[in-house]
Amino acid sequence: MSMNEPISVQEALIYVMVIVSASDNEMTDKELATIGDVVKMLPVFQGYDGSRIIPAAQRCGDILQEDNGLQLVLELVGDILPHKLYDTAYALAVEVAAADLHVEQEELRILQLLRDRFRLDKLTIAAIERSAIARHRPA
Repeated sequence: MSMNEPISVQEALIYVMVIVSASDNEMTDKELATIGDVVKMLPVFQGYDGSRIIPAAQRCGDILQEDNGLQLVLELVGDILPHKLYDTAYALAVEVAAADLHVEQEELRILQLLRDRFRLDKLTIAAIERSAIARHRPA
């Protein structure tokens, strides 16, 4: 796949997870495992070949290296994803941010950019974030 070919909806969702994970310049093993688990488990990824995760993440990383790379990824993701998947994309971003039980300032900034890009309402945001807290809370 060249940089000019359109990406799939599933790849756009992977890009969302990658920008959160890479935002603090360190993609932790837990974050990477979360991305892999999400792709294996969620219906939105049904039929997606898991072996394509790493190449998709690398393509996203290549775009991030460009001038205004983050903005380019946000625009690409916003253009590819249908409106009905905006909350799904945000939920995946929150899941990756919460994976290592510590959310960095850079990750919070990306989450804010995604909320703004997807124009999510406060109730939806609160529900998604609260459910992530509940899922990742230790005993």
